[in-house]
Amino acid sequence: MTDSNQLSPPTNPINAIAWLQKNLFSTWYNWILTILSILFLYWITSGLLHWAFTEAQWEVLGANLRLFFAGLYPVKFLWRTWATLGIIVALGGLSWGILAHATASVFSPRILIVLGVLAVTCVSVAIPAGIQSSIILLGMLILLIVGAVAGKQIGSKMPNIISWLPLFWLGAFFLNLWLLLGVKSVKIDNLSGFILTILIAVVSICLCFPFGVLLALGRQSKLPVIRWLSITYIEIIRGLPLIGILFMAQVMLPLVLPADIRPDRVVRAIAGFTIFSSAYLAENVRGGLQSIPRGQTEAAKALGLNPILSLTFIILPQALKAVIPSIVGQFISLFKDTSLLAIVGLVDLLGIAQKILANPKFLGRYGEVYIFVAAIYWLCCYSMSVASRRLEK
Repeated sequence: MTDSNQLSPPTNPINAIAWLQKNLFSTWYNWILTILSILFLYWITSGLLHWAFTEAQWEVLGANLRLFFAGLYPVKFLWRTWATLGIIVALGGLSWGILAHATASVFSPRILIVLGVLAVTCVSVAIPAGIQSSIILLGMLILLIVGAVAGKQIGSKMPNIISWLPLFWLGAFFLNLWLLLGVKSVKIDNLSGFILTILIAVVSICLCFPFGVLLALGRQSKLPVIRWLSITYIEIIRGLPLIGILFMAQVMLPLVLPADIRPDRVVRAIAGFTIFSSAYLAENVRGGLQSIPRGQTEAAKALGLNPILSLTFIILPQALKAVIPSIVGQFISLFKDTSLLAIVGLVDLLGIAQKILANPKFLGRYGEVYIFVAAIYWLCCYSMSVASRRLEK
């Protein structure tokens, strides 16, 4: 058949009116449901917009912006927190560019819109706290963009640098920890606000992942002792509430340690989160391990790989790739669960919000404060979700 006789694939374009008729107004009851839904959304949206623009007093955010993010960190050492944020933003931009080095452009139209919204947000939120904060935040956004551009160039010239990114982030973590705690008057238990939330979430995530993988492997071990110890740990921890484990870590952990060893409260909180999350993560990883066909293991043996090499290079990479969504879902859950720190006496982001609301100047400003806190949690969790989707691709 010649090219002139070839037929193009059939097309069935649907305009907006046809789509509405097909999906929203196809039957009489769909008409009723659609109209009721529109009225309900209008009622909710109009009420929220009226409250946000006429009744809400957003000054409470600008007046307490430093407390939300830096907590009770000494004012004269705030440059250390800005330096920490700069390192994270710069390395985040580099990582973004390196991971996206194969794409045509780092900045898609959607990303440009997001960056524009972030720029407007930085200015509108930080101006009440001072023009200096707005300039610094805009500088951080520019640093992110420059880092992404530089990362794309580096990734194009050195594609193997992707495997070094975990080491870069590990080094940045210890550098940031030294920046924050490198002052005699600042101890780890003195950290508060968003800094404390991020610290506990990041350390707990990094610790619970290897423990969860080991528990998943232990549950599938052929040695009865290891298998039943892993099963017992997983089932007991999964049967306990997180708040109970946090209280046990704060109260009972010092009792089982030598008398001269008293971990800081933050360290005990990290231990509680790690103990709890590793049990759930183990079940997620076990599901991935069970999804790998037996032929993969047999093929590895045929190639002469011992069990450790087979597990490291053949089984685990495939199993972890299969359960990336559930693993990231567990990490997101852990990040949100850090809001329980306020109950055990640590002043995290939610604890700072409660302290601000206890100030007589800001009594009754619950809506403004909690919406702002919720927006921060949503932004962090959504960023993790987007990163996981990019990792899957």
